[in-house]
Amino acid sequence: MTSLDDLIGKARMLLSDGHSPEQISDELSLSMETVTWLLTQHGGAEAPKDVHIDWTAVSSDAGMLDLTASMMIRRYEIAVTDGQGLLNPEEAGFETVVGISFSGVPMATMIAQGTDSRLAIYHPAKHNPAKNKVGSISGSFAPVTGRQCVIVDDVITTGKTLHEVVDYLRSHGARPVAIWVLFDKRGIRSVEGVPVFSLYNISRID
Repeated sequence: MTSLDDLIGKARMLLSDGHSPEQISDELSLSMETVTWLLTQHGGAEAPKDVHIDWTAVSSDAGMLDLTASMMIRRYEIAVTDGQGLLNPEEAGFETVVGISFSGVPMATMIAQGTDSRLAIYHPAKHNPAKNKVGSISGSFAPVTGRQCVIVDDVITTGKTLHEVVDYLRSHGARPVAIWVLFDKRGIRSVEGVPVFSLYNISRID
């Protein structure tokens, strides 16, 4: 069985377990276009251009998640010191870490602990079952109004959700300072003026 066959199998298994295509996209760190192809095509057809990232060896282990969070914190500290991303120390501080549900939440939790910050959780519009889909901040965690925030997610696949979160925070009186991700599949340096800091940039060379 090829790795592509494995992905098709995983996508179909998640669907049969009740996951929506949007949730499958998050689970597998793939674009919706790729997930649609996985669910409707066979391995012999040409797949969309995408890169699958499997970091479950790390995401399933709290100790390794904690170490990874420390690397992300250090990455940001170095960037601020070196003046990367148009940041200076006066503008780089934050009080709240906003984890994007679902995959960004464990890392955001570790980062909030490591930086003595408050933790907020953002539910993207794509996860909203309502007809008029909108994103929201969870009422069970920290509020964001009046706060300087860092946004945390695992993978940038298209960047659409990050635009949504930045718009939401600004419209609710928060100031997004930076976006932290583990893997950037798009080479995005900023989202609506908010600098992006990734540990790894993923490029597909055909």
